[in-house]
Formats: sequence, C-alpha cells, structure tokens
Amino acid sequence: MLTIGRLAATAGVTVRTVRHYHHVGLLPEPDRDASGYRRYSAQAAVDLIRIRTLADAGVPLARIDALLHARPEEFAEALVEIDAALQRKMAELASYRTRIAQLAGGESLVLPPEVVAVLDRMRGLGIGEQRVRLERDAWILMRALDPDAVPRRLREKNAALDDPETTRLLLACDAAVDWDAYDPRVDRLIEELDAWEIRYAHDPHRAGELTSARIAEASPAWRRIAETLARRAEARRATDGS
Repeated sequence: MLTIGRLAATAGVTVRTVRHYHHVGLLPEPDRDASGYRRYSAQAAVDLIRIRTLADAGVPLARIDALLHARPEEFAEALVEIDAALQRKMAELASYRTRIAQLAGGESLVLPPEVVAVLDRMRGLGIGEQRVRLERDAWILMRALDPDAVPRRLREKNAALDDPETTRLLLACDAAVDWDAYDPRVDRLIEELDAWEIRYAHDPHRAGELTSARIAEASPAWRRIAETLARRAEARRATDGS
C-alpha cells in the first residue's frame, strides 16, 4: 500500500495533482486506515499513470474518465476524434502566431505591401522613424477614409522619392524635428522649401509632399515651417487672383 506521496512519485506527478484528480472525480480517494492515513493500492498507481499519460497527450480531463472505462474500439475512436480536435487547435494557434508576427511589424497588418514598401524605402533613404510612423498613420487614415486615392498617392509618393532634390529636402525637414522653432536653420529651410513649393506649385505629384498639418503637429519647428509656407502660399494665391 502506498502513501499519497509515494503514489505521486510513482506516477511522476505532484501530491497537489493527485488531490486535484480526486476533486474532479478521476481518481477515487481511499478511506483512512486505523492510523489515520490514506493508503493507495497498486491499481491506483496504474490508474494514475494512465490518467497522467492521457493528460500529457492533450486529452481534456473531462474526457479521460470515459476513456479509462472505454472498450478498445471506443478508445481508438475517441483518440481519433481528440487528435482531430488537437489539429484544429494547432491550426488556430498557428493563425494566432501569424497575426502576432504581423502585429510585431505593425504596418503589414493594416497596410498593403505597396505602402509598406514605400515606408521601408523612406527608412532606407535615412528618414527617421518618427516621420515614418506619422506617414504610416496618414496611410492608415487614407485607406480607411478614401481607399480609391491610395493607388494615385502611391504613384505620387514614389515619384517624389525618385527625385533627388525632393529627397534632400525631406531629409532636411526630418533633421529639423528637434530644432527650436526659431532656430536660424529653420528660417533657411523655410526659404528652401518655399522655393521648392513655387517651383512645383502646379505639379500634382509634388504639391504638399514635404509638409502637412498632420505631420507638423509632431514638432514645433515643423509646425512653424508648415504655417509659414501656408501663409506664403495663400498670399501668392491672393496676388494671382487680384
């Protein structure tokens, strides 16, 4: 006869596990003997080993009791069914892992590959991650609010990144993110950007490429650049219309 500790050690489980199997009705709990201890038979050890083996194989505890008392053909049929359920669960977990991997990347979960390629291209040019994240958020909003505009915007964005002067100014704007709004370098950059805006004012592939209200919110220097350029552009339109 075995104590609960010896029984647990024989089956390779903990005493707590044995008590749990008692609680759920998988393993009968013997009465106490004259000395006040519960003693387990060899058959209890065999049953516990079978329970542990089925549980380790992924069989739900709710199914184990029926399997322990099943005829051989019933046992085989039940294992086939349990195996199919485990395969479905594995496929579901694999799907979750795929989604988690996409979430880790962030962009590929909500944006098409062509847009992700543009963002990666910006990174490759040396544009900082803050600006890239803002661009990403703008693409997410565009895709949600105006999905038909995405192909056209992709063409425009790639055309802009093909142009060395536009790329140079994008990098200059990116470098200004941490500048004081009234740093003299901001004034010089405004002049360069304004000249660029004038040059490409009538080119739909370039207009608004370097600054936007959404991006300007992220930096006092960017905000001053965007506001100054907007005022100058408005003044030019008023002059042209007079």
